Amino acid sequence: MSEQLDVVVLGGGTGGYVAAIRAAQLGLKVAVVEKDKVGGTCLHRGCIPSKALLKSAEMLAKVQKADEFGVNVSGEVSLDFQAVMARKQKIINNLHKGVQGLLKKHNIPVIEGIGRVMGPSIFSPTAGAVSVERADGENEIISPRNVIIATGSRPRTLPGLDVDGTYVITSDEALELDQLPKSIIIVGGGVIGCEWASMFADFGVQVTVVEYAPHILPTEDHEVAAELAKLIGRRKGKVKIMTSTGVMPETFAVVDGQATIQAKVNAGTDKETIETLSADKILVSVGRVANIDNIGLEATEVQVERGTISVDEHYRTKEQNIFAIGDVILTPQLAHVAAHEGIHAVEVIAGLHPHAIDYKMIARCVYTRPEIASIGYTEKELRDAGREIKIGKFPFRGIGKALVENEFDGFVKMIADAKTNDLLGVHIIGPQATNMISEAALATVLDATPWEIGLTIHPHPTLSEAIGEAALAVDGMAIHY
Repeated sequence: MSEQLDVVVLGGGTGGYVAAIRAAQLGLKVAVVEKDKVGGTCLHRGCIPSKALLKSAEMLAKVQKADEFGVNVSGEVSLDFQAVMARKQKIINNLHKGVQGLLKKHNIPVIEGIGRVMGPSIFSPTAGAVSVERADGENEIISPRNVIIATGSRPRTLPGLDVDGTYVITSDEALELDQLPKSIIIVGGGVIGCEWASMFADFGVQVTVVEYAPHILPTEDHEVAAELAKLIGRRKGKVKIMTSTGVMPETFAVVDGQATIQAKVNAGTDKETIETLSADKILVSVGRVANIDNIGLEATEVQVERGTISVDEHYRTKEQNIFAIGDVILTPQLAHVAAHEGIHAVEVIAGLHPHAIDYKMIARCVYTRPEIASIGYTEKELRDAGREIKIGKFPFRGIGKALVENEFDGFVKMIADAKTNDLLGVHIIGPQATNMISEAALATVLDATPWEIGLTIHPHPTLSEAIGEAALAVDGMAIHY
C-alpha cells in the first residue's frame, strides 16, 4: 500500500473496526488488517450467535408456558434445531454486511491476511511496520505511523483435555453443532458456562456444571450468583451444579460412546471425594486466551505480562507508536469495553486528551434466564475493603409488570456508602436486567445517589420500578415491600 497511513489496526473485531471508524471520523488515514471476517469473535463466534441461540431457548420456554397466559397451543411444542441455527446464521450474515458497509462508508480499506508487527528495519527505523501475509502467499509491508493491536482472544483449553470437536468442545464448536446432545458436562461456571447451561437446559439437554470456586459466577455479587444457582437448578431436573469441584483432565476417556471424566468434589478439603461424570459431550468453558502469539511482538519492546500486552492508561505499549486494546490487554473481556478502548486510543493518536476509562463505570451482563446485569462493586469487595455500606433490595415479585410478564423471579440490589450516600454498586437478576442496567450506569457516571434515583418517577407499570424501589430501600423507604 503506497499511501502513508496514520493508523493500521490489526484485527477487525468490535474493538478494531470501531477504532478504525473513529480514526476516519477524525480525518486519519486508516486501514484494517483482518485474517478472517470483520466483526471478529463477538459477531461470528461470541456475543451475537450465542444470544441468538439464547433467544430461541427463551422463546421455547415461553411457548411451553403459554397456557399460563390462557393461550392454548395445539399439539406438542417441539424444537427445530436446524431452523434455530439457520436463524442464528442469518443474523450474523446481516450484521456482517452492516459492518462491511460501515467500513466502506468511511473509505476504510480491509487488507485480508495475517498481520505481524515488525521491529526496526529498512522499512522503518522504529518498530511498527506491519508485514501482511496474504492467503495467496504474497507478502505486503505497510509502514504506518501508528499500530493498534486488536487481535482478540480464543477459548482457553485445559491441558490433557484436548478439544476434538466431537466429545470435547469449546464455545466455538458449540455454536456449530448440527444437533443437540442429550447430555453435556460444562467445565466452568463463569459467564459463558452459565449462559450455555441456561440455553442447553431450555433446549431439553441434561446439563452438569462443574465449577472449582465455591459458587458459580465467581465475579458477580454472591447473592445474585446464589439466586441464579437456585433458579437454574429448578429446570425440571435438567441442571446439576457442582461447585468446589475440579475435573481431572488426565482421566478423560470415551466409554461406550460417552465422554467420561473424574472430578474432585469438595476439592482441596478433608471431605474431598472422587466422582466419575459422563455425558455425550464436554464443553470446556474456563476463560479465554489473548491472541498475541505469532504477531511479531518478540521483535519489539512491547511487554507481555500474564499472557496479555502491558499498556498504560491510554493503551500505549512500551513502543510509543504501538497501542493495544480489547481482549489482548488485562481489562474486562467485553465487546463494549474493547470498542471504547479503541475510541480512546485513536483519540490519543489524533492529539486529543480523552479521560481514562473507569472500569467500575462499565456494566456487565449475563444472558441467562433470568438475565443478570451489574455495575460497580460487589458487597463482598466492599466489605473486604472495610467499607461501611448500606444496601437496598427489592424483589420483582413486588412489581406489577413482572407479574403481567409472568417473569417475577429475582431482585434489584443497590449498594451505597453509609456515610456519603455515594452509589457503589447495582446488581440485577431478573427479567430484562440487561436492558435495565443502563439506568444504573448513567446514575454511576453522573454520580447520582440512591435518593436521587428514588426521587426519579418511574412510569407504572414497568419493570424499571424495581430500580426506583431498590433505591428507596437503601434508606428503608421502599413503598411496595
